[in-house]
Amino acid sequence: MKKAIVTLIAGLFATAAFAQTPAAPAVHATAAASVPAKVEAAHTKAVVKADAKEAQAVVKADAKEAKAVVAAKTDVASAKAEASTTKAKAHHKAKKTKAKADEKLASATAEAAPAK
Repeated sequence: MKKAIVTLIAGLFATAAFAQTPAAPAVHATAAASVPAKVEAAHTKAVVKADAKEAQAVVKADAKEAKAVVAAKTDVASAKAEASTTKAKAHHKAKKTKAKADEKLASATAEAAPAK
């Protein structure tokens, strides 16, 4: 979508630049007078070309940034999922260890109680 918008904007700049070229003088022009018009036309063409290249570079940079953002979001989501899995495993392991400790305490208490 951004590429299409940037292409349209670049096209508008190009048409605006060519639309503003000076009209041919009404008075008969000599060959020497047409040289500056050619130079100006070449200059305008170069400016339009530079604008188009800049717009293309901006589009590429935006696409690269968007791709990086998507990758970062994916990495964050992956890290969150991995963290929740690790937390669940740790919680399960701690619960299991506590149960074993409670079991040992109960058996030790049971052994100590009849000895009295």
